[in-house]
Amino acid sequence: MREMIKPATGRLGVLVVGVGGAVATTMITGVLAARKGLAKAIGSITQMATMKMQDGKEHLIKDIVPLTDLNDIVFGGWDIFADDAYEAAMYAEVLKEKDLNLVKDELKAIRPMTAAFDHNFAKRLNGTHIKSAATRWDMVEQLRQDIREFKAVNGCERIVVLWAASTEIFVSLSDEHMSLEALEKAMKENNTEVISPSMCYAYAAIAEGAPFVMGAPNLCVDTPAMWEFSKKMNVPIAGKDFKSGQTLMKTVLAPMFKTRMLGVSGWFSTNILGNRDGEVLDQPENFKTKEVSKLSVIDNIFEPEKFPDLYGNVYHKVRINYYPPRKDNKEAWDNIDIFGWMGYPMEIKVNFLCRDSILAAPIALDLVLFSDLALRAGMCGIQTWLSFFCKSPMHDFEHQPVHDLFQQWRMVKQTIRGMVGEKEPDYLD
Repeated sequence: MREMIKPATGRLGVLVVGVGGAVATTMITGVLAARKGLAKAIGSITQMATMKMQDGKEHLIKDIVPLTDLNDIVFGGWDIFADDAYEAAMYAEVLKEKDLNLVKDELKAIRPMTAAFDHNFAKRLNGTHIKSAATRWDMVEQLRQDIREFKAVNGCERIVVLWAASTEIFVSLSDEHMSLEALEKAMKENNTEVISPSMCYAYAAIAEGAPFVMGAPNLCVDTPAMWEFSKKMNVPIAGKDFKSGQTLMKTVLAPMFKTRMLGVSGWFSTNILGNRDGEVLDQPENFKTKEVSKLSVIDNIFEPEKFPDLYGNVYHKVRINYYPPRKDNKEAWDNIDIFGWMGYPMEIKVNFLCRDSILAAPIALDLVLFSDLALRAGMCGIQTWLSFFCKSPMHDFEHQPVHDLFQQWRMVKQTIRGMVGEKEPDYLD
């Protein structure tokens, strides 16, 4: 089976939408430092995680399947601001200047291409480094040309496109998203109500044979039209919305309650966040997109229709508050009202003082490397096995998403074992 995976030869171009953002610059700086031996890729499954194989030994995942080496990655991308990656990282204030200076020359060399942007989809942002396009189709064509030129200039054998930009406004699934023909027609007719900039990036990537990873919760590749296109082009797609902080905790705690058959009557979640993402989410239309992603998690895990006595009346509320002084250092509070034997109530309170981009950076890297692996393994369409990394795992209409972190991790390991022709052991490892 392993022989069927094409080797990770040559250079891998990683084109990031929002390459000057906090998540992107944090990921890029960490990778550049790691390949110089100046930092460790902590939090990265592809770089640090192990699995027990049939020989009874633990092996690094990157030694089990042929992942692209960090030294073979070339970074680029698009941004609505013209700052190079070093200037952008300084502005984001996630990493200390002394850490950025370790790879300053490499960061200075990463300059963004002009972005495909529509102010109506992120009204709190005023981009100054943007494309002029008569139609959404023209926008796609410009992005395709960018991908081709980057690939040629940098001598890349393969490309992966990663969305690490801000959350767009909420867009409902419509007829224009139901088939590839309808999607292309809407792009050519410049239907800007239903065709977002992120959809243009996704279409351009798939058209150029590049896997597309959706790191935000907005409607993009999670449509029948994109599923059809990705299968037609034999390209993997993954997403959506990096599972990094509060939702990661929910996908750990909720399975615990369910496994122990403890009831839940309420779950209140609130956050403060001061970076550009927090500013964008302060706009109600953009917050709705994120809210839908965050709210879907516990219903799926609890299965209230199956356990109505325990989870049939859970009050679930999610709030995100823009608070500039915190910048990228998000703070999340959860108050969980549970009940146990004979219905007696109890409370659990979680206060997670996290660093948003520090948690998201390794997720972004892993999704890129695993998507490239999937491409070389001949996999296309929705990559369900990458749900582990996502708040709102993409799925078709015939399936339900898996949110339980431990079930998701098992899916990752099953897929990797299948790639190399091994079976899952009789015990859980």
